[in-house]
Amino acid sequence: MRKPYLPDDQGYLVQSYVRVEEAAHRVGRAAHAIADQDLTDAVVADVQQELAAVEQAELGDFSGRARQAVQLSRADTSPLQVNAAHDFLHAHPLWSSKLFEEVDPTAAAVAAAHWLQAAAEIAGEASGVSPASVVMEADNIEALAVETPTLVLERLIAGESPRRVVVDLVAGAMIAAEGKLPDPDGLVDAIKEARAQAEQYGPGDEELLAGLMPRVTPLDPARPAQDLLEDLLDGIRGCWLLYRSHAELGDDVDLDDEDADEEIDEEFFAAVRAEAEAKRERLL
Repeated sequence: MRKPYLPDDQGYLVQSYVRVEEAAHRVGRAAHAIADQDLTDAVVADVQQELAAVEQAELGDFSGRARQAVQLSRADTSPLQVNAAHDFLHAHPLWSSKLFEEVDPTAAAVAAAHWLQAAAEIAGEASGVSPASVVMEADNIEALAVETPTLVLERLIAGESPRRVVVDLVAGAMIAAEGKLPDPDGLVDAIKEARAQAEQYGPGDEELLAGLMPRVTPLDPARPAQDLLEDLLDGIRGCWLLYRSHAELGDDVDLDDEDADEEIDEEFFAAVRAEAEAKRERLL
């Protein structure tokens, strides 16, 4: 920016193939044309602050100017950020604004996946429903995001770590955002399965076939980590709803007693906290 490529005596101009670098040269050429040293110094200082904020966010510090990084999705996580998100969920197992405002969304999703598995274990034990199916069952109580939390639960129960599942989903969505297929072979197999189901249940029904067709990614490619975090928190809420509904079926529960409702909720939260802490080693 201070020493940009300028046209030579014959009017030729060297341009960088690195897009960000060339953008900096363009700003530098504009500043050179304006010829105001104070303006150039101010622009350079602002860019230096922005770069420092990026480095700060990469180290897991989202204070000050680096806070804007919580709006971005990254296909990686900081253990410090994951642990911070875990602590936020320990304080508020259903939802905390701090998950969206103070930590990297991918790291927050890793912690949320861990807490979803813990909540599914508790709700499944109380309801007699398989932990992998608790969100689908809870969807009968209240409309919830079902597909993504269930997919995550299935992979976690199969033995994958929360970090691996979350990073894989976010990275896949980021690839899809570039117009590429994250898993071409898997997509081909899913399309064949969708066609087979459509032929079985409604031969020639184009609307049914379209509804069965798989998505390239279950997440919003424009904001995959945030979308995943929201769905996982919705899944935890589903576990709470299912636990509550089965607890309220007990003979000794007065449905009109608000204190009883609070007691049921506290039992659920205490059990989920104990489960999440007891198996914290699988968090990363």
